[in-house]
Amino acid sequence: MKHCPRPQRDAQPKASAASRRGFLKTAAATATAAVTGAPLIVPHSVLGANAPSNRIHLAVIGLGTRGLPDLKVYLKNEDVQVLALCDVNRASAGYRDETTVMGLEPALKVATDHYAARQRSGTFHGVDSTGDFRQILDRKDIDAVAVVTPDHWHAVMTIMAAEAGKDIYCQKPLTLTIGDGQDMIRAVRKHQRILQTGSQWRSNARVRFACELVRNGYIGQLKTIRTTISLNNKQGPGPGWQPMPVPAGFDYPMWLGPAPQAPYHKDRCIYKFRFNLDYSGGQITNIGAHALDIAQLGNGTERTGPVEVEGLAATWPPKGSLFTTALTSKFRLKYANGVELICESIPPYFSTRFEGTEGWVEFTSKGLNTSPKSLATLTLKPTDMRLPVSNPARTVAKPGDYYADHVRNFLDCVKSRAEPLEPVEVGHRTASLCHLGNIGLQRMKRLTWDPEAERFIGDEAANAMLRRPRRTDWKTG
Repeated sequence: MKHCPRPQRDAQPKASAASRRGFLKTAAATATAAVTGAPLIVPHSVLGANAPSNRIHLAVIGLGTRGLPDLKVYLKNEDVQVLALCDVNRASAGYRDETTVMGLEPALKVATDHYAARQRSGTFHGVDSTGDFRQILDRKDIDAVAVVTPDHWHAVMTIMAAEAGKDIYCQKPLTLTIGDGQDMIRAVRKHQRILQTGSQWRSNARVRFACELVRNGYIGQLKTIRTTISLNNKQGPGPGWQPMPVPAGFDYPMWLGPAPQAPYHKDRCIYKFRFNLDYSGGQITNIGAHALDIAQLGNGTERTGPVEVEGLAATWPPKGSLFTTALTSKFRLKYANGVELICESIPPYFSTRFEGTEGWVEFTSKGLNTSPKSLATLTLKPTDMRLPVSNPARTVAKPGDYYADHVRNFLDCVKSRAEPLEPVEVGHRTASLCHLGNIGLQRMKRLTWDPEAERFIGDEAANAMLRRPRRTDWKTG
């Protein structure tokens, strides 16, 4: 598939005109607290040219630290109608900080207030809510879903969404395991769905330019990629921690889903899930999904992986702690082209530095640095290879709202059926680097990796770590 152009706004989404006409008949209905299946829309008079037949009907699953901001981005797109929201948490603090309240009810208020503000009456009751994502997937009027849940849910929800005929925007890291990614690829391609990985830095003009410098040889032959990721930003209870009562309004069994049974503790869930290997891979997968994604793009290895993995150093929480991911880490990957990638825990956030025989290019969350400095203002030649663009209006000097551009790229591709900027295979390979790093640190030995077969050579103990068993109720494929 080719990369996605920006189609005309009147391009037709995949749902039929007949189903859209059905929406109008129920536009005045009042939404219930759970998904009922009744299509509820903003009247044509509110959105003008973006009539119901021209809009993408979307549901957002997961309304926490990333999900609530994601919802606000979708609401800014006039050719999107958010029909439903889903979260197992009615509302609570404890996400990125201990005071900001997020969850289903705050998100529902954001969505309904947004649509109400666009009506003369100032009231709106057209967004449904539920704690069970399966009710959303059962709806025929929903075209696409945004999966913004803990990592251990990504594979199951993506596979089930693909089977239900939905397109998917799945937040990074795309997977919990390498096996999850393989399953997701099969489902997305079998059912011919669009999947965009939520690695928004790929839509940043400075990232793209840095990678174009590398891939066009402006730093000479690429030798080493040095990436940094931030240190853990949360602390969990140590050995001897005790279970806690499940709070009202939180469906803990549904939160666990395919993960192993475990007693509830507030630091197991919400934002802090990132630091438990049952649900995520620590900062290696959280922040590494950005730094290593850029590394893959600059190295031209987006659809493959390294041939060697080696854990170099790590510190871990005391045995018996609730948190189980590495506190600090350093690992090495080597590619078939001879390039070595080093990933290390160094604050504050992340960086990706490409070192060649004639210079270097470094991208950090604060901007672009080069040596020689003239590279930063270099004009690429017409004959140079260029990477796909989310928004041609963004420039290296003014990258703008690249996250909005990344979402827009997904929406455009839902309409055009073209390949998004980071499709499922590419998101899988980036996440795989993170998982390989974690496995290397747990094995603490040099491992040989076959990027085609996606298996370790001569280490069955390491191969056993490529998948996690899913609880029976949530087995897929």
